Amino acid sequence: MTDLPNKADFAHVRDWVFDLDNTLYPHHVDLFAQIDKNMTAYVSALLGLSREDARALQKQYYYDHGTTLKGLMLHHNIDPLDFLEKAHAINYGVLSPDLSLGEAIRALPGRKFIFTNGSVKHAEMAAKALGILDHFDDVFDIVAAEYMPKPAGATYDKFMALHRIETQQAVMFEDLPRNLLVPKTLGMKTVLLIPQNDNHEFVDAWERRSEEDKHIDYATSDLTAFLNALL
Repeated sequence: MTDLPNKADFAHVRDWVFDLDNTLYPHHVDLFAQIDKNMTAYVSALLGLSREDARALQKQYYYDHGTTLKGLMLHHNIDPLDFLEKAHAINYGVLSPDLSLGEAIRALPGRKFIFTNGSVKHAEMAAKALGILDHFDDVFDIVAAEYMPKPAGATYDKFMALHRIETQQAVMFEDLPRNLLVPKTLGMKTVLLIPQNDNHEFVDAWERRSEEDKHIDYATSDLTAFLNALL
């Protein structure tokens, strides 16, 4: 599914902000599925829980706090850097260079940023595997956010202030509807990336777009096609 954009809606945009996971690469690649399994294993080992119980708690923390990491920090006082290292110990070889996406990002007028609840290292490894890293001006990660993840308003404020972004001239691309609420409130254009298969195993009900999500301007399952329509 791709809602092809009206170019006039984006003519004013000078700052292009992209989430990383399931946004800059498609959901079906299952890179994040590796991270998901690593987080489950971490919670299981930390708390002595079965895989099923560990995953249930992991997902509850994710829903309640924006990331599993934030929940573990609040409730179990873990070392966040250790968690990030273990969560992102994955095989980036499942990603292939995407020359078409890279060219589309490069051609966009203005600055481009990755804004992720993951780590800079993870973002750089993934973007490098996609062949698109050199097209971005900066990566803003969970460490820069002082471990306060999206969708917290203070985290968007920190990102916008750091890069002096005029929100009325910016757009955000995300795969989670709730992470686009604050950008829309700030005056940004909002684009939701959706899985090609909406019944995907790792898509929970709250992660899907609903009829109540009036803050989403466009939705697409093909980021490259969407960006090319703007050029």
